[in-house]
Amino acid sequence: MLTESPALAAVALPAAERLVALGQTVAVAESAAGGLISATLLAVAGASKFYAGGIVMYTRQSRKTYLDLDPVALKGLAPLSEAMVMVFAAAARQSLGATWGIAELGAAGPAGTPYGHPAGSCVIGISGPVDMSVRIDTGSADREANMWRFTQEALTLLAQATGKALDQR
Repeated sequence: MLTESPALAAVALPAAERLVALGQTVAVAESAAGGLISATLLAVAGASKFYAGGIVMYTRQSRKTYLDLDPVALKGLAPLSEAMVMVFAAAARQSLGATWGIAELGAAGPAGTPYGHPAGSCVIGISGPVDMSVRIDTGSADREANMWRFTQEALTLLAQATGKALDQR
């Protein structure tokens, strides 16, 4: 059984245990969460069994440099949409040869996005044996609280997707 550090790892433990049970790995591409998704996964002892790697793609330049995003796939997609985050999740998965990719795009605050999304807006995508996505709107401009909420929602979604994959075995 995996062990955990207090609190931080507890958020990731359900997804981590399922990844280990499946013998699968995850790659992370996050923006507004600022590395918290990766840090939370890495707080679980034994993370090397399931964590393939991750990036904080906070700027367009970092997205271009670290993810091999298909411009054709992105063309015409609305910013901060579930369709767009799924392209990022697939790119994260493919870039590290992981079984799963998780991507998060959002506006932690205190300001919103240049595209008109308010602070507290986020989309999360899971690409893998089970694809899932969700939109989060916290209604808050509290940057740190939003970063943690985005992280919790991302790891909850990963736990749901890996749970479905376990059920399909």
